[in-house]
Amino acid sequence: MSAQGTSAAAGRDIKQSEVKVIVASSLGTMFEWFDFYLYGLLASYISAQFFSGVNQTTAFILALAAFAAGFAIRPLGSIVFGRIGDLVGRKNTFLVTMVLMGLSTFTVGLLPSYAAIGVAAPVLLVFLRLLQGLAVGGEYGGAATYVAEHAPKGKRGFFTSFIQTTATIGLFAALLLVIGLRALMGEDAFADWGWRIPFLLSIFLLAISLWIRLQLAESPVFQKMKDEGKTSKAPLTEAFARWGNLKYVLLALFGAAAGQGVIGYTGQFYTLFYLERIADVDPATSNVLLVIALILATPTFVFFGWLSDKIGRKKIIMTACVLAVLTFFPLFKALTHAANPDLADAVRNAPVTVVAHEDKCSFQFDPVGNNTFDKTSCDIAKAYLAKNGINYDNVEASAGATAQVRIGDTVVAAPDPDTLAGADLKTAIGTFEQRIGAELLAAGYPREADPAKVNRPLVVAIILAIMLMVTAAYAPLAAMLVELFPSRVRYTSMSLPYHIGNGWFGGFLPTTAFAMVAATGDIYYGLWYPVLVCAMTAVIGILFLPETFRRDIDD
Repeated sequence: MSAQGTSAAAGRDIKQSEVKVIVASSLGTMFEWFDFYLYGLLASYISAQFFSGVNQTTAFILALAAFAAGFAIRPLGSIVFGRIGDLVGRKNTFLVTMVLMGLSTFTVGLLPSYAAIGVAAPVLLVFLRLLQGLAVGGEYGGAATYVAEHAPKGKRGFFTSFIQTTATIGLFAALLLVIGLRALMGEDAFADWGWRIPFLLSIFLLAISLWIRLQLAESPVFQKMKDEGKTSKAPLTEAFARWGNLKYVLLALFGAAAGQGVIGYTGQFYTLFYLERIADVDPATSNVLLVIALILATPTFVFFGWLSDKIGRKKIIMTACVLAVLTFFPLFKALTHAANPDLADAVRNAPVTVVAHEDKCSFQFDPVGNNTFDKTSCDIAKAYLAKNGINYDNVEASAGATAQVRIGDTVVAAPDPDTLAGADLKTAIGTFEQRIGAELLAAGYPREADPAKVNRPLVVAIILAIMLMVTAAYAPLAAMLVELFPSRVRYTSMSLPYHIGNGWFGGFLPTTAFAMVAATGDIYYGLWYPVLVCAMTAVIGILFLPETFRRDIDD
């Protein structure tokens, strides 16, 4: 064979090797995100199955809290598996995380419900969520580091952007499965037992993904360090006990990952929960609209990854954070108008107000399920409004006054537990809720969004606008995190800020935002959480975060 032919063959081998690395790493990570997102998509069903011992609003928030528990432990997983990855290698570490993740997900499909085993059901569920979070904490850093260390210079953003698509593709795949099963089985059967099927089917995806990952060799950068005896003997100490490295861990967290995390979970989760719980769009329609937006947005991960190789990572991530600060409130207000125009009109034309003394009003969330919210007239009024996702304002009344609900010009007094008790109080609450329900309907507040009035193209366009901020913030992030840290402690160093940013700042967003809505009555109040985090990230990132896209990562 000629020298030219040999060179061409070598080029093809390198190209095939690069494709194999991207495909194997991306598919494996996609499977883990598919598993992880199943729970979020099925939160309403899980709240009914495992938290049925508490009131409806608290059950849903507790289900979201169990979802967030998986995120809470992710930083610990990043430390445990990041250290192993820097000590023994990238490949074997993310094989272990995949098995742990897959088996935990499969077991969720076998768990008995609250009705069968009582409080043990949610305890076991949270335990499995913790195992899932531990595994995901070790997965992302390994996959991103592995792909980046294989990428040619000048293409790290492009190569790692395929890893970034895996979260969205995993969500997309989970959505398709859930939508398909709902259509095939019917809503009643799916709510009863069909929700378990996606978890059980994940065992087959685990087998396929594990086989794919086993085809990979070790990262060339790590293998070179290992051959030369230059691997870190104490990655945790080097990563977090030395200011030279720790300062970049903190900058990566507060100046990049935190903002990216809240943008990501606003776009991929809060929009869905908002459509279902606030705008009252039926779950099947909400899922379909989100899937369409995800399909349209997913290719832009690769575009923004490619663009970051040309103009830098920092510019793109910071632009996304600034846009989120400026647009989240108007976009979600537009989403209400597009998804449920009757609700938007009612809020504008017949605003609801609760007039009550502050001392008589509880925080409308009970994490232990002991508060029935019927001890004061204010609690009775707000519990009904929170359960039904009704937007309301608060007006202070004089001490001792009975709470009132004003719907436009109509005033309805809430029952007063100080003057009623037992069966009389229960009857009065029932009568009050019927009266409020009738008055809300008369004022134009719909029980659910009218399918004929849902502006589907506009809803998709709004979600797509939010998703473009998601892809812009997320696509360059893996490359930036890899480039910020030396290869000796790269797995450990990049994993922790990423998983605090995504796991804590991002993962707690649905729970925190809905608790804020329930506590205040303002359906938009929960958006202050991602807006303020994005503002913090933009300020810190613009002022202090270095640009990294031209750095050499082999050292």
